[in-house]
Amino acid sequence: MQYTIRNVPGALDEALRRAARERGKSLNEVAIEALARGAGIAGEQSRQRDLGDIASTWRKDAAFDSALAAQDTIDEEMWR
Repeated sequence: MQYTIRNVPGALDEALRRAARERGKSLNEVAIEALARGAGIAGEQSRQRDLGDIASTWRKDAAFDSALAAQDTIDEEMWR
């Protein structure tokens, strides 16, 4: 079945497109999933068995890198 949906609010369009990019799916797939959830007919989600949904999403963060580096510091006093 095919549908044409008009007057999609900008915020919804952005959210759907972002979800499609993040999940590596087409806009159509993500929109159908959202419609199914909204209609209360979405099947149970299967448990994720890997980290595929978050792969390649890492962002550089100087504060995190600094905190991580601090953990690599050896306190010579503790090892005497």
